[in-house]
Amino acid sequence: MTKQKTRTYARNRSKSSELFSRKGRERIYDNDGSFFLKLVVFVVLSALWLRLKNPVEIGGLVIQAIPVGLFIALLLVLKIEKYQFNRKIWYVTIIFMAILTSFTPVGVMI
Repeated sequence: MTKQKTRTYARNRSKSSELFSRKGRERIYDNDGSFFLKLVVFVVLSALWLRLKNPVEIGGLVIQAIPVGLFIALLLVLKIEKYQFNRKIWYVTIIFMAILTSFTPVGVMI
């Protein structure tokens, strides 16, 4: 007697079934405390700049600061968040904060 193959339906193979139930409710749940902690850490990191006392001129471009915290925060998001739609939201938040703090005197002076 041969064993019957189990059927796989298209609805069971889709990636959206991993994130949402059939009724449309979200399966992945990130509590508010962990979200707020990540938000604070990423905002503080993205605001960290390495300011130079003597600006460096490369060609016609004058570099007065290096966004060290931005690079660290981007790497952390890449390691911590496993879903792409969460990473996109964090990337926008981090880059927005880095641009916003580039006009303020926030950072470590060398």
